[in-house]
Amino acid sequence: MAAERWYSLEASEVLERLGVDRESGLEEGEARRRLEEQGPNELEDRGGNDALRILRAQVSSVMVWMLLAASVASLAFGDVKDAIAIAAILVLNILLGFRQEYVAEKAMGALKRLAVPSVRVRRDGLVREVGARSLVTGDVVILQAGDVVPADGRVVSAHALRAQESALTGESQAVGKDTHAVGGSAEEEPAMGDRRSMVFMGTVVTHGRGEAVLTATGMDTELGNVASMIRTVGREPTPLQARLDQLGKGLAVAALVLVAVIFGTGVARGQGLEVMLMTAISMAVAAVPEGLPAVVTIALAVGAQRMLKRNALIRRLPAVETLGSVTVICSDKTGTLTANKMTVTVLDVAGETVSFDGRDPEDRAGSLPGGLQASATTSSAVDLLLIGATLCNDAILEEGVEADAGLRITGDPTETALVEAAARHGLLKHELEKVLPRIDELPFDSTQKRMSTRHALPAQTTGLPERVADAVFGTLGREYGHRPEDGHRPEDGEGSMGDRAFEAVSFTKGAVDVLVDASASVLAGGSVTPLDDTWRGRICDGNEALAGQGMRVLGLAMRLEQAGSAQAAWGEDGVDDSDLTFVGIIGMADPARPEVQHAVATCAAAGIRPVMITGDHPVTAVYIAEQLGISTEHGVLTGADLTRMSAEELAGRVGEVSVYARVAPEHKLAIVSALQAEGHVVAMTGDGVNDAPALKKADIGVAMGVVGTDVAKEAADMVLLDDDFATIVAAVEEGRVIYDNIRKFIRYILTSNSGELAVMLVAPFLGLPLPLLPLQILWINLVTDGLPALALSLEPGERQVMSRPPRPPDENIFARGLGVHTLVFGALIALVSLGAGYYYWASDSPSWQTMVFTTLTLSQMSLALAVRSERDPLFRVGLFSNKALLGSVVLTFCLQLAVIYVPVLQGLFRTVGLKPLDLIVAVLLSTVVFWIVEGQKIVAARGRPQTA
Repeated sequence: MAAERWYSLEASEVLERLGVDRESGLEEGEARRRLEEQGPNELEDRGGNDALRILRAQVSSVMVWMLLAASVASLAFGDVKDAIAIAAILVLNILLGFRQEYVAEKAMGALKRLAVPSVRVRRDGLVREVGARSLVTGDVVILQAGDVVPADGRVVSAHALRAQESALTGESQAVGKDTHAVGGSAEEEPAMGDRRSMVFMGTVVTHGRGEAVLTATGMDTELGNVASMIRTVGREPTPLQARLDQLGKGLAVAALVLVAVIFGTGVARGQGLEVMLMTAISMAVAAVPEGLPAVVTIALAVGAQRMLKRNALIRRLPAVETLGSVTVICSDKTGTLTANKMTVTVLDVAGETVSFDGRDPEDRAGSLPGGLQASATTSSAVDLLLIGATLCNDAILEEGVEADAGLRITGDPTETALVEAAARHGLLKHELEKVLPRIDELPFDSTQKRMSTRHALPAQTTGLPERVADAVFGTLGREYGHRPEDGHRPEDGEGSMGDRAFEAVSFTKGAVDVLVDASASVLAGGSVTPLDDTWRGRICDGNEALAGQGMRVLGLAMRLEQAGSAQAAWGEDGVDDSDLTFVGIIGMADPARPEVQHAVATCAAAGIRPVMITGDHPVTAVYIAEQLGISTEHGVLTGADLTRMSAEELAGRVGEVSVYARVAPEHKLAIVSALQAEGHVVAMTGDGVNDAPALKKADIGVAMGVVGTDVAKEAADMVLLDDDFATIVAAVEEGRVIYDNIRKFIRYILTSNSGELAVMLVAPFLGLPLPLLPLQILWINLVTDGLPALALSLEPGERQVMSRPPRPPDENIFARGLGVHTLVFGALIALVSLGAGYYYWASDSPSWQTMVFTTLTLSQMSLALAVRSERDPLFRVGLFSNKALLGSVVLTFCLQLAVIYVPVLQGLFRTVGLKPLDLIVAVLLSTVVFWIVEGQKIVAARGRPQTA
């Protein structure tokens, strides 16, 4: 289907060819059939590491080549057994490395599959939200400002629809879209930017709304054509991986120097060249921490999966690391700090206030029972307020297919609350739209803070339901000579509007102060009255009173358009709304989420400052902030304040102010920049198109997964699947846990490696022969650097992980004593192991080398248990709280016993069976490092304040 010239066909012909009805969309069964036939709507990731590529990378690593050289050298010297043993260890290393990389790749692949946008699509006559991967040709998708187009499609409905296509065409200006077929011969096809009847995958809707029937998905799209030309895609390492890779190279150089010293010393003391060459190669393999990047990747990927279970979807892996350094969380109020389950509680028109008996927002499940009636008696003025708020609204109220024949509402929570309120009073949106169809609109603009729609009036007033006619003409109509009872002028014929003095009605809803400024009159007492200062004051006082109760307040204004005036009022530049009639205000309650107060308290304990940024009224912002425990001590900054302030002035205030109100999206960028200039690591939430710059600028961009636009999600590092502030705090906690675990792994692996090097380096100075044979060194590297090291990355969070300040983002990996720990305890392990060996060697015991080998191996297992926490001893952490690590320690102990006591392995590794007493001595000596590390923690804890 991709070869079809869909842009040149009329919309009706496209729908016919694709076998779909625009109003009902595809049937679910047909959609599933097409999905099986066409495959998922996604681009092939040809740069991903499949199993063969991962295996090839493992085989080509430096460590593998070292082991291969050792095996070849053994063959050259005629030592077939050693050659076979080294080859076996080589294969085991490759398999372990392959498994680690494969697990990490699979984990990241699972995250990528989850990080797909949701799309509103017509299926079985209903509007549904489905994942973009499940879209097929023939699907009718609904597009609005902020959406990323999920696949190529032919536009079948457009209202001021524009799309930014620079990613495909290079054109910087957004392109207007319409339903008209685009001409052009097959030989001279119009350029992509001229195909105004088409939308393309990966482009962004910047304005308006519309519908498109999909004509191509996945690799058949124009974006897919570009992707098909790309065969390989490089994957950038995370900042932590880059630092660790650099660390690994530095350590490798230092280790190779020490290995050279060991080799030279051994040869000088008369050791055989073959033995020392094999020893040098084995030490080089053991000393290089080649597993660092792989374990870091796994730790980050596993952490991202854990975050997903807590409703935080990580889109970019470096964000996992950065989360541990966050010092400020800037959050929207609505939906993040509050429940985002708005319920209309107050309707206020001049002289009349209606308080709803509303339900608990938690009781709303997205559907309403059929046959809803008014819950309170309302006047025509209140009816007009509900009608206007429902029609100037993009939420969808539709007949359900459930057994109870209910009504379902989908859309923005604020708008669904308005539609629900009208429905509960017997004014159903889909019925209102039949008699007052929308013919034009001006979508909500965050700068203008309002939305306008225009609706055609029928030629016969008898076509309007009585309540609607009375509300529209009974309030405003009489001012133009109409009678409330019939809505026409006396000189016109019965039921006729004559020359149609009224051609359309327009409604505008938005911020009360904005609408008051745009209005010239007010609806009061059933008639239109000039909007003087007295009325302005009364309206503003009502707005302040509702906002002071923590409500979100919207205003509604309208205008009846006389014949001939509509075109002048509604031109290409939008609507002239400077002469409106103010109808009334609507108060909606959006209570604070109950879990957020605890999350804010957790932030305070963790040294993180929560900052509220909202477009709502300052009084509302302060009310919610005080409920949650967010500081209002230093007042509130508004968008107007931010506009007047210089960058330097703002930088001087952002360290104190924690509440921002009446803020436009562009102000978020200024706030983020000012905080970063003061040295803060900033997490910023957002959901709209205009939030994208701030999300990108922030150290952690956090998009709303429920109400967020696709543009915001694409710009973000993390997506909240529940739009909950507490989820951000939980993600920060996970980020700290992951970084701690990476440090534990580094502490363990470097201490172990330094201990091995020290044994080989110091032994000659004690007069000892070669303390470890090449195969023994490789064995230690295999069993201690593998599963135990990886299991440390799975360690659960420490008890006080959120009771300490954030770590500096540029903190050195050896900070907070890690470097000293590595050297001191590496030396301790070497001292204990050599001490055991020296005692038995001095006693002419043939088991002296086996004692060094066993004590060194088991000491590293003791170290693995000791470094599980930097602060708490093992008895407090719990022996069984990391079963993977405990299992790997037990397995390593059993394997070591096998190497000591199984005859075949004894001959291979040159070991002797230890007497029971000797084995007990080795085990007890190996625990020395454990007890000293644990004792150090206990001593340090006595100097710290005790916290729960």
